[in-house]
Amino acid sequence: MLRPLPIVSFLLLGLLYLSSCNQSEKKAPKITKDSLKRRSIKEWNKTIPGNFNSEQELFFDTLQIESFITAHPQLEEYAPSIRKFYNSRHFAFAWYNKNGLIEQAGNLTDRVKNLKDEGINKDVPYRASLDSMIYAKQTKKPDINLELMLTAQYFVFAKLAWEGMDASISKSAEWFLPRKKIAYDVYLDSMIKAPAKFAGTTVAPVYRQYDLLKNFLIKYRDLEQKDSWQPIVADKKSYKPGDSSEVFAKIKTRLFKLEDFKGDTTNTHYDDELLAAVKQFQERNGMSSDGSIGPGTLTELNASLKKRIRQILVNMERSRWLPVKVDSSYLAVNIPEFKLHVYHSDSLLWSGNVVVGQSLHKTVIFSGNMKYVVFSPYWNVPTSIVRNEILPAMRRNKNYISTHQMEITGYSGGLPVVRQKPGPKNSLGLIKFLFPNSYDIYLHDTPAKSLFGESSRAFSHGCIRVENPAKLAEFLLKDSKGWDATKIKKAMNSGKEQYVTLKKKVPVYIAYFTAFTDRNNRLNFRKDIYSRDEPLANMLLKEE
Repeated sequence: MLRPLPIVSFLLLGLLYLSSCNQSEKKAPKITKDSLKRRSIKEWNKTIPGNFNSEQELFFDTLQIESFITAHPQLEEYAPSIRKFYNSRHFAFAWYNKNGLIEQAGNLTDRVKNLKDEGINKDVPYRASLDSMIYAKQTKKPDINLELMLTAQYFVFAKLAWEGMDASISKSAEWFLPRKKIAYDVYLDSMIKAPAKFAGTTVAPVYRQYDLLKNFLIKYRDLEQKDSWQPIVADKKSYKPGDSSEVFAKIKTRLFKLEDFKGDTTNTHYDDELLAAVKQFQERNGMSSDGSIGPGTLTELNASLKKRIRQILVNMERSRWLPVKVDSSYLAVNIPEFKLHVYHSDSLLWSGNVVVGQSLHKTVIFSGNMKYVVFSPYWNVPTSIVRNEILPAMRRNKNYISTHQMEITGYSGGLPVVRQKPGPKNSLGLIKFLFPNSYDIYLHDTPAKSLFGESSRAFSHGCIRVENPAKLAEFLLKDSKGWDATKIKKAMNSGKEQYVTLKKKVPVYIAYFTAFTDRNNRLNFRKDIYSRDEPLANMLLKEE
């Protein structure tokens, strides 16, 4: 999934940096705030060297911003952004040129008018005023109130659609990934200078899953309006290829509407076309894609459109919080997907299965920097596991420690300090990957390989078990001389713990997405294993 990560926005600033051009070498006269107020616009314009806009003739007085804010108190929180934006432009009009309003004014108005398509369940302040001004008969002469209203509404839109809910909300949802930071005033300046930039034809300053999910939000809402979506009722426990039943026409119709099936929807046979569609549907819903239509598959087929729309909305909001892009190599784990994705400069290199924490031992949503690869590791058993699992096992079996290749290295707080020796029986397997953090979470191998074959893989105490640890080690050590596949395999099986420090730290993002698009632009859904969707959905859909 996280082709995404997924999930860094401060890098965008470099992309959006706008160098000044045609700068005069002659030093400009010193301009004070008081002198600006006294001078006429024409005189003031002459004192400013340089080209601040494609238009150099249209300027206004700074006091007009204050008058506008006073007249529109609901926009007060955006006043600092408005002042900063125009100050950097030396109070040149942004939405007008010598021919009148620029194209982007209409584009912005349309986006504001259709906020629901952005997954926003509220209206912006003064939208009626914006509508009346934008659709009034326009002249070439700039309207300062419309100019400032457009800029204010841009910052409102950016806050709602691109930045998302307050950081306190994401923290309350135990989302500890750093929230992105964008200079929206700089982005606006760039947008205004680019034709049709706001029309949605170019990348917005938001993680790309946002726009991909937005497209499916529109489709699912349209489907909800047109279809009653009645449950499909089976006439037997399960179906397999070759079967015949009237229910297959309904299943084919449902899969056609969900864009999985393209054949004859009236056919009542479980044919090859339906088999391919069922497997695709199962795959994108995180199920075992065996083609058998049983209770689990029917449950997902019957999932209400309302439920799916709520999932899309929740994950669009999460996308607003993530970094826009990452230009280096990085790892991304999507907990509900049970997948590790390995990226280089935002291009997905490969993915692998992982095991994540049980609902009682949730894997934390956060980020860190991979620093060490540890071969043949000891497992220092956490105190909680010693107290709750090791001690009871020792009481039942006096040889428990020795038979599990463990040793007691001391005592602390009345409990033994236990560690498990390196080797094939070690709970961490033959290798672990450390990115130091306060949650004591890391990636590691495991001797319990069979768990990777399960469709739902929430079995750990919080750490993340990886299916292809040797492949991950090769990726992380690719810049370290001598660490080829042969040496890595030897170190993994040496029985002697060895730390290797990475030459360059690799970012790790652990995220939580229950709806996302894959590399084939197919909408995927996953079960909300930690019950995090519903509280956020309720906040998003709360009537303002």
